[in-house]
Amino acid sequence: MHLLIAAIGHLKNGTPEDCLIKAYLKKTRWDITCKTFEVKKNLPDEQLKEAESQLLLSSVPQGSKVVALDETGELLSSRVFAEKIGSWRDTGNQHIVFLIGGANGHADMVRRRADLTLSFGRMTLPHMLARVVLAEQLYRAYTILNGHPYHRD
Repeated sequence: MHLLIAAIGHLKNGTPEDCLIKAYLKKTRWDITCKTFEVKKNLPDEQLKEAESQLLLSSVPQGSKVVALDETGELLSSRVFAEKIGSWRDTGNQHIVFLIGGANGHADMVRRRADLTLSFGRMTLPHMLARVVLAEQLYRAYTILNGHPYHRD
């Protein structure tokens, strides 16, 4: 199984967020790739959101399960999140793609394509911090699915 984190906005190498993301993803021992996108044009907010959403969706391999991170999404416990990933894995899904939008969020086309719209809470997180939280939750899911004692209910 391959996981892809596709996000709007580049993350500078060596920043605290970058170091945390790399540390958590390395510990999962899953095949995880991070890919970032930026729209270089100065566009009105709605057009920018559409352009960013198209870029994110262009990274989704055919047949992938898609998780859109969005403040309006479902609030799942870590265990339920892990079980969802495990279920997809166990039913033969080869790719799971996590989409993190820009400052204006996702266009409707992303929400329609998503198999799961996930929220880390009702508070707005900076995009770099959302990546850290996702990386930690992927590590936590890995430990839950492998019976490791990292997670405690």
